[in-house]
Amino acid sequence: MTKSLIPVSPGFDEPLEMLTACHERLHAQLETLRRLSRWLPEHGVDEPARRAAASVIRYFDHAAVNHHMDEEQDLFPLLLRKVSADRRYALVALIDWIKEDHQRMFAAWADMKTRLEALVAGEAFELSNDVVDAFCERYVMHTDREESELLPHAQALLDEEDLAALGQTMTARRRQPAA
Repeated sequence: MTKSLIPVSPGFDEPLEMLTACHERLHAQLETLRRLSRWLPEHGVDEPARRAAASVIRYFDHAAVNHHMDEEQDLFPLLLRKVSADRRYALVALIDWIKEDHQRMFAAWADMKTRLEALVAGEAFELSNDVVDAFCERYVMHTDREESELLPHAQALLDEEDLAALGQTMTARRRQPAA
């Protein structure tokens, strides 16, 4: 990526950087969720709270789903085709953990979404700091592990052709009409 004095988001021609940028956007949504949980006791379910809750729902229902599909349907199979036999066991164990954690994250999201939908509807609903912090920590731990363990595998294993193909499938996924 070209160095710039202003923030520039990577494009799908840089799929690994795009995955990292998705993590950064996820962290921003988690911070919105944390601010929301701290806002509610003083302000109640006002318009800013409803907008924040709706923003978090939109992100997790669309961008986060695409991100997990990018990994599970495209990146993981590609990595498993490229990895050497001596590194395969470690990579398979990591991918299995990530997939299992995705399921735990989806379950946690289902609970959180119920809470946020109530807020969007203007209903008072318990959104404790402890619940939000636990939810956020799960996601932060997950993205930290992907960045420290998975992405180095991808950087080592994938060549320019692989990265171009990965970027094309990521782009195509986002051009499909929403289900």
